[in-house]
Amino acid sequence: MQPLSHLLDASAALHRHLCPRQVLGVRLGMFAGELLNLNLPQTDKRLYAIVETDGCAADGIAVATHCWVGRRTMRVEDYGKVAATFVDTTSGEAIRIAPRNGVRELARAYASEARNKWETQLLGYQRMPAADLFSVQSVQLKTPIEQIVSRAGKKVICDFCGEEILNEREIVREGATLCRACAGEGYFLIKQELPHANVRELLCFGAQRTAV
Repeated sequence: MQPLSHLLDASAALHRHLCPRQVLGVRLGMFAGELLNLNLPQTDKRLYAIVETDGCAADGIAVATHCWVGRRTMRVEDYGKVAATFVDTTSGEAIRIAPRNGVRELARAYASEARNKWETQLLGYQRMPAADLFSVQSVQLKTPIEQIVSRAGKKVICDFCGEEILNEREIVREGATLCRACAGEGYFLIKQELPHANVRELLCFGAQRTAV
């Protein structure tokens, strides 16, 4: 495991500053490695992280573990919580780590020189023992990790919209292969299908506005 200071510098570089939630994210990832006895940041894809926020804590976790969305070793389930579940894909062991209640107040004992609440958390979270900072739960995923990870390279075409679906994310319903959007699980509603010519006009108009 790299030193905490190095990992915090790497996280801060993604944001141009360091904040308390980045510290929590980095320390979450470091603690996961300690509890699961894994050498982090990983160079393979053994550890999988499911993070419960899309905020800066997620980047702290990614820096500490090298679990990244783009490497298919991280998933975001946005519960609005600075918490994460870490899965050892080899052993199947899964643990969920979250800050303990009252850590903001407890941080004062570790940062007496801090000038305000923000600085108290920034410094205190770096200095507190992990066992005082975090609670840990042994958990079982509702969806098996093998199904979450799936198999890279698998692809099919949605029978309704004709778009490609990767990594076995299709839904088969009454013999039809559907993407999640066409199966009614989409996050958007189509207002209008733009003809190809209109798309070109919009792109040209956007380029002109950028140039101005």
